[in-house]
This record gives sequence, C-alpha cells and structure tokens, in this order.
Amino acid sequence: MMNFFKAKSYIVKHTCIGLMISLIVLFLDQLSKYWIINIIQLPEKGTIAIMPTLNFTMVWNKAITFGLFSQLGNVAPILFTLLALCIVFFLFLWLVRTKKWWITLALGAIIGGAIGNVMDRIRLGAVIDFIHFHIGQWSWYVFNVADSAIVCGVAILLFDALFLKENKNAQE
Repeated sequence: MMNFFKAKSYIVKHTCIGLMISLIVLFLDQLSKYWIINIIQLPEKGTIAIMPTLNFTMVWNKAITFGLFSQLGNVAPILFTLLALCIVFFLFLWLVRTKKWWITLALGAIIGGAIGNVMDRIRLGAVIDFIHFHIGQWSWYVFNVADSAIVCGVAILLFDALFLKENKNAQE
C-alpha cells in the first residue's frame, strides 16, 4: 500500500513541476509579446537592429513553422489551434506518466510554448514572431519565446530517445 502512495506522490510531484515550467514559459512568452507589441511598438517599426546578427522583426505568422500551410487562409488559425490543443492534451498525459525529470522539463516547456502560440491564434488570428537571427545573407526564420521553448523541449526528447534509450528500461 505504501508503494501505491509513493507512486502517486511521484506522479503529482512531476506533474506539478511540469505544469510550473509550462506556466513560466507561457508567462515569459506572453510578457515578451506584450512588450514587443505595446512597449516597443514593433508593428509600427517593422524591424529594429539589436546586434549585427540579431534584429527584432515583426512577423504575424498565420501558418506554422517556416510558413508551412499558409495557403489554408482564414481556416488555418482554427485548424492549427485545434491541432495544438490535441497535442497539448497528449503531452499532458505523457507528463503525468513520466518518471524522468528531464522529460518533465521538456514536456513542460513544449506545453507552455504551445499554449502561448494558441493564445495568439485565438486572440489575434496569428502568432507573434519577432526574434530574427541572421549572418550576412543567411537568415534564420523569425521566432518567439514559445517557439524557443518548444524547440528546446523537442531537442531534449530527441536526445533522450536517441542516446538514452539503453537506460530506458532501467529507469521506467
């Protein structure tokens, strides 16, 4: 009976940590977007050079990464919102079941980032992207804090799946 309560305690602890990470990412994402729109007023300015390789560049992303599926038009925000919410639901189920702290952090980051971008789609019909890295003629796509959290979270999940696979059975 004691093992049952230990298991439940572990699940609650990891779930709470993951949700706290989600809330932190969500807060930082929405704060940065508020700052860019209302304080910096980037939509009016278009682009602001921060460093030789970094600009704040205003992009209203109605599609997904790299502008994929932008041809869907007005249905895109609804479709991408529903898809993201379904993914968040399954990531939350995974979060509740994980026993690895790094997976907890990764899932929390992805969930928080996804919810941040969903909030933009619901409120504005597009995701606010503004961080733009470039070197000479080479340019990375414009992204935001939520996108950064999602990419970092996915990188951790990939690292775990590809390189920590041999430890999987021992830890779960």
